[in-house]
Amino acid sequence: MRIILFGPPGSGKGTQGDLIGRAYGFPKISTGDLLRQAVRDQTPLGKKAEKLMNQGQLVSDDIVEEMVRERISSPDCRRGYLLDGFPRTVRQARGLERMDGKKKEIVIEIEIRPDALAARLLGRRVCSRCGAIYNLDLNRLKQEGRCDLCGGSLVQRPDDHPDVIRERMRVYREQTEQVRDYYISKSVYRKVDGSGGVEEVFGRLKLLLDAELAGPEQRKARA
Repeated sequence: MRIILFGPPGSGKGTQGDLIGRAYGFPKISTGDLLRQAVRDQTPLGKKAEKLMNQGQLVSDDIVEEMVRERISSPDCRRGYLLDGFPRTVRQARGLERMDGKKKEIVIEIEIRPDALAARLLGRRVCSRCGAIYNLDLNRLKQEGRCDLCGGSLVQRPDDHPDVIRERMRVYREQTEQVRDYYISKSVYRKVDGSGGVEEVFGRLKLLLDAELAGPEQRKARA
């Protein structure tokens, strides 16, 4: 199975992707992570991407798609995988189907009210040392302003400010509208309520994924 996760900034998409990966044994594939790793490893694609970034240009769809193609061809992806941050366009969605068209897919968007999302982002803090993420409203810290894991100082990301949050939401809506419509037309699109705690949201996702993995006959038996 191919799981494609959608969700606005702060929806918890990354955290939920990690939980899904651990629960079902599907590797989580983030295009951002792939890009950074390729640049660090100085692979041929990484060198191309680094050159574009150093020139202030966006990394092309062709490079991103080739990185995804290489990753999903790995042995650990044969049974299934989860994509975070890809596809972002209908062209990429169709390219993905050409890469791996036989695999069953499900597209899940984590929905959360704009006001709740803004509050969540404003309360988000990141460890300056190890990168662990906390929310001041949800996490009880052992020591105020310090990471529970390594003791590093917690900082607010530059993009977690009201004006930037509004712009990020606008861009997200613009980017995903056509891709969402494309997957709705294929009858593979689902929505999950992203409000509440991490485990609560994961419980909703698990119910959905268990039903999809069960197959049509078992779903009928459960109905």
